[in-house]
Amino acid sequence: MPDLLDTVNHRRSHSKVTGQAPSHAELLPLVAVAARVADHGALRPWRLIELRGDARRRLGEAMVEAAGLNGAEAARLAAKPLRAELLIAVVASRRESDTVAVWEQDAVAAGVAHMLSLLLAAQGWGVMWRSGALARTQPVNETHGLAASEELLGWLYVGGIPADAKPGVRSPIDPTDFLSALEETVTERTTI
Repeated sequence: MPDLLDTVNHRRSHSKVTGQAPSHAELLPLVAVAARVADHGALRPWRLIELRGDARRRLGEAMVEAAGLNGAEAARLAAKPLRAELLIAVVASRRESDTVAVWEQDAVAAGVAHMLSLLLAAQGWGVMWRSGALARTQPVNETHGLAASEELLGWLYVGGIPADAKPGVRSPIDPTDFLSALEETVTERTTI
């Protein structure tokens, strides 16, 4: 448990990564473990899409189309998916359910993404979850081949950690500010 606490405590987002990336084969066991997040109804309402090579360029073109940009602004936007050799699209793949609300299904998909980012970090990879309004546009959704019941939550940008990467700085919290408890009440039982 101390290793897990230490890994999670030192997790940070890496906005810049090197050109190295885990292979598809290296991702498979991590995805299998990430799938262990709490999933009410065991619906597995998520899927992940790897974007490598030319797929990243096509994503950049779709983003430019969605944004309606041209010139230098378009070139800058088109280059964003090229910041990492591997992007992993996180898709909420909602299922029909009478008992599991859409928000719960989206929470599962987000949980898988966060768990995967922790697992990748534990393996020594730099990860940053990126999203934004363009993730919910028609050109970007078409590029990912999303169904009508699916929504793109963003991408994990994955790569090597640069040698000059600085440690993440995050102010510590006082956990008592965020963890409270409902007080117990004692009710008298009446006997007849």
